[in-house]
Amino acid sequence: MRYKKLGNSGATVSAVGLGCMTFGNPQHGMHGWTLHEPESRAILRRAVELGINFFDTANVYSSGDSERTLGATVLKYVRREEVVIATKVHGEMSPGPNGWGLSRKHILWQVDESLKRLGTDYIDLYQVHRWDASTPLEETLETLDGLVRVGKVRYLGASTMHAWQFARALTLQQAHGWSPFVTMQAHYNLVYREEEREMLPLCVATGTGVLAYSPLARGRLARPWDDVTRRQQQDERGHSLYAGSEDANRAVADAVLRVALRHGVPRARVALAWVLAHPVVSAPLVGASDVGHVDDAVAALDLRLSPEDLDELEQGYTPRPVVGF
Repeated sequence: MRYKKLGNSGATVSAVGLGCMTFGNPQHGMHGWTLHEPESRAILRRAVELGINFFDTANVYSSGDSERTLGATVLKYVRREEVVIATKVHGEMSPGPNGWGLSRKHILWQVDESLKRLGTDYIDLYQVHRWDASTPLEETLETLDGLVRVGKVRYLGASTMHAWQFARALTLQQAHGWSPFVTMQAHYNLVYREEEREMLPLCVATGTGVLAYSPLARGRLARPWDDVTRRQQQDERGHSLYAGSEDANRAVADAVLRVALRHGVPRARVALAWVLAHPVVSAPLVGASDVGHVDDAVAALDLRLSPEDLDELEQGYTPRPVVGF
């Protein structure tokens, strides 16, 4: 395993992080592919065995059961100080106008709930899951700073917003002396590269680490483009993220296959190695529904793509509308 600093912070994380959306209770799941607990435990244990120390979840995943599964499982295998646990706040956790968002009321309620579910007394990386236009940004940022000051949170991160919004937040944090966002969790893979226009250059300029989610385009870059999995059949959000540009997407997927055949490795390793090659990426966050997915993700760290490989993988990309916000 290789390790990197988490953005410009002092925290050290494995160069591959494990995304935990698939873990929880299928009966409480927000989707039909949530794994049963024994399957989740096997994947988390394998991740620890391979040296992964960075785990990313969110309060909304499986209505909080992803956090429960992560905390109850990982802390059986390692000491708390050995892992970096990240979770998020914003999504709806109860009916009513105060059941979601980034107000002081909602954040202070949900950070305590996340701590209980994770079974820990601090969160390493607490991330705002989305932008909340209904709450003053100063209220959100001051509240998050307070969580760092009292020790409930070690570092702050953001996710899924426009570059101008992130720049405004970073500027306010600096002006007020509030704890800054050290990471931006961004949708980034070979068939969705729109973050290269503004967000990634902003992160380079500010020293912010990028956590790339959906690095395999929800598995599409790990298999033939026409193959459909159970998750893909049920994943309405995935359809919206990758709808359109079918010819361009297929061209990129075909390039992944050619490079994979040339190196004698699975396609997933090539797609992940491409993300890992970007110097601003602290870690791609890899989802797994099988232990073998974790093995492939870690093996991608040993794959070195040549300039010719990179050119072949990138040349078929077609600009597309910004989605996911």
